[in-house]
Amino acid sequence: MDKAAEFLRKKGLVTAQKKAGRTASAGLIHSYIHAGGRIGVLVEVNCETDFVAKTDSFVEFVHDIGMQIAAMNPRWVTAEEVPEQEVAKEREIRAAQAKESGKPEKVIDKIVDGQIKKWYTEVCLLEQPYVKETKKDIRALLTELVAQVGENCKIRRFVRWEAGEGIEVKKKDFAEEIRELQG
Repeated sequence: MDKAAEFLRKKGLVTAQKKAGRTASAGLIHSYIHAGGRIGVLVEVNCETDFVAKTDSFVEFVHDIGMQIAAMNPRWVTAEEVPEQEVAKEREIRAAQAKESGKPEKVIDKIVDGQIKKWYTEVCLLEQPYVKETKKDIRALLTELVAQVGENCKIRRFVRWEAGEGIEVKKKDFAEEIRELQG
């Protein structure tokens, strides 16, 4: 059974690779609302035909991707989309941390490379572990969908909002507020 499952996974990967060059211009834009309305996500996932976009497996995948984005708050879909200046800034910060901790100069680059790879799993959707099944990442989940539906599928873009995000809240001591009210 294990060998059969491995064979099917490999076959799915080959199928997905063959279909990767095909244009995916149909698909869905899906809204996902989480945490009692505190987090909202819009995500666009494309496929080749409207027929596939209407299948239960495609719709479920798009919904799960919305949930993933709400839960894990990625900033980009792929590592290739991360601006070079962001990567350079992260590298600089992590190299400085490694130097401060007394790591030898010759291993700092390898340490930073490993940390950047881990950082990608935090900020890039396709690199993230799937929240429902953490042994699988989103890229593998997408590959499985492509093998299942027989068309190229692509997570194109998303936006995530969180209520109150970006609003600076002044924190005051309750006792201080009472004193101010009393004059």
